[in-house]
Amino acid sequence: MKPVLTALGISALLALGACTNPYDPGQRAAGGALIGAGTGAAIGGIAGGGRGAAIGAITGGAVGAATGVITTPQPPPQQQYYQQPYK
Repeated sequence: MKPVLTALGISALLALGACTNPYDPGQRAAGGALIGAGTGAAIGGIAGGGRGAAIGAITGGAVGAATGVITTPQPPPQQQYYQQPYK
């Protein structure tokens, strides 16, 4: 039962991390923090138990948030279809 709950938790983190606007730095930071915290907690839990999971979640969340902000792309330029008058 525990592996099923772990898989569901990781799936939920990935699904929530994917529901963002790719051009908003705040949403990218939140998505990166969710994915980073989940991954860090999983790795820390495997490596060091309960305390390792907490340290991994904090570190992974911080690194994920920073990476999300840094990698935010510029929004594409708006197409100006109506600049030319009708002839």
